[in-house]
Amino acid sequence: MAQASEFGAEGWTEDRLPDLSGKRFVITGGDSGIGFETTRMLGAKGAGVTIISISEDKAERAILGLKTLAPQGEYDFFIADLADLSTVRKAAAEIAKAHPAIDALIMNAGVKRIPRRTLTRDGFEKQFGVNHIGHFVLASALSDCVERAGGRFVSVSSLMHKRASGIRFSDLTFQHHYHPTQAYTQSKLANLVFALELNRRLEAAGAKSRAYACHPGYANTQMHELGLSKFAGPLMRPINKLLYQSPRKAARSTLLCAAGLEAEPGGYYGPTGFHERTGPIGRATMSREARNPEIAAQLWEISQKSTAAEWPVLAKTKEPETAE
Repeated sequence: MAQASEFGAEGWTEDRLPDLSGKRFVITGGDSGIGFETTRMLGAKGAGVTIISISEDKAERAILGLKTLAPQGEYDFFIADLADLSTVRKAAAEIAKAHPAIDALIMNAGVKRIPRRTLTRDGFEKQFGVNHIGHFVLASALSDCVERAGGRFVSVSSLMHKRASGIRFSDLTFQHHYHPTQAYTQSKLANLVFALELNRRLEAAGAKSRAYACHPGYANTQMHELGLSKFAGPLMRPINKLLYQSPRKAARSTLLCAAGLEAEPGGYYGPTGFHERTGPIGRATMSREARNPEIAAQLWEISQKSTAAEWPVLAKTKEPETAE
């Protein structure tokens, strides 16, 4: 990937994307909402985009739409359920074979406000398991492909990460006192902590690839209806249209991190308007917990040990500098 532009990221829009012909992007949840808009705008610049979807039918319908809306792009898909790590590893192996060099891995998919405590197939609380652990394993499995392109790892966090008081390392599965919003905010804090820690480790290893993080602000998508009653959801739709921005605008921070020349490694980007919910794209603010290196090291260790994920790219060491 090219280096950061001298013009900066403030007020960034998709019009500033460079030509992406010959580039390959992989995105989870690229078949709907913000993920679909991200895929569409990358494709419009000539990129090849691989969608990781939980549903073959949904992915096929999305690609039919993409070929109409952005025929300049090239699209394919692979099936994986982030709540089942065996499917994540299988899809990653297939993607690595099909696309040995990946310019950006966009970790976009997520679940929100699951009403009752639910565990993934691998025993993680589902919001933490899907939003963080599934992406942690996917990123590790595709890390060589991203490194080969000198590419980017992009984590999509949320404004809600600021509502997390920390990460419940003593009870990650919320066996005691489960609360849907607390579990969600913890998972989004984990997304941001992971991105920052991954970038630190990539730099320390002398790797070419780098990590970035973003949030979409408040977007008018179906995600906001998750966890609401069948009556409250429809009632919120007119309000969402007034207060929230469109998926296209919400996708801008993801696009910046995935392919914008102005994005800086280790940066966190999102809307800069009212309470960072909408408005022009720029640097986003982080919670104190997100910047805490001790939390980051502990999260990494637990994620690594609980999944046996391997990161060969981080085993590299910097070559000694040659004296002039």
